[in-house]
Amino acid sequence: MQNEATINELLEQLDKEMAWFHSDEFRLEEARERFLAVKKVAEQAEERLLNMKNEIELLSE
Repeated sequence: MQNEATINELLEQLDKEMAWFHSDEFRLEEARERFLAVKKVAEQAEERLLNMKNEIELLSE
């Protein structure tokens, strides 16, 4: 778990990857692969946030 990216790191990665879609470097041929990579990072961030939410709920009981 120590090697996992923090939520901030994941969000920064998402911002960077999403910026590519709006840049001059955008190429339709690469879009699918990049989209799948962004989706994976978003899923990781969502999972981390859900885990944090569950931990907070347990602590508040």
